[in-house]
This record gives sequence, C-alpha cells and structure tokens, in this order.
Amino acid sequence: MNPTTGRYLILIGLAVVLLGIIVYFLHDKLHWIGRLPGDVRIERENFRFYFPITTLILFSILLNVIIVLIRKLFG
Repeated sequence: MNPTTGRYLILIGLAVVLLGIIVYFLHDKLHWIGRLPGDVRIERENFRFYFPITTLILFSILLNVIIVLIRKLFG
C-alpha cells in the first residue's frame, strides 16, 4: 500500500462516521429516503417486493459528485 491509499481509507472512514452521525441525530427527518416517487413497492398478503430505483439513482449521483470533489481537492 502507498500513502495515497491510506489517505483514501481515512477519507472513507471519516465519511462513514459523518453519515452515521447524521443518521443518528436526524433519523426522524430522513423518513423520505426509500419512499421517493419511482421507488417500486409491491405489498401483498404473503409477499413484499421493494426496489428503491429513484433512491439508488439519487445516491449514485450524490456519491459521484463527492468523488469528483475529493479527486479535485486531493488529486
């Protein structure tokens, strides 16, 4: 491993800690996550199917923006 890998691991760890703090303190305000328009939810008597398409796309875009910003700052 080289120092760059260590730097990325530290940044990822800090991001996970920050995300955990946000979820811990704002869990009652984040109820919309997974219930966006476009998320597929089928509930029947003995069957549940849930696929959060819109939420996954939103998180993917957000993660890509964060990665681009980190690369510009440290690259």
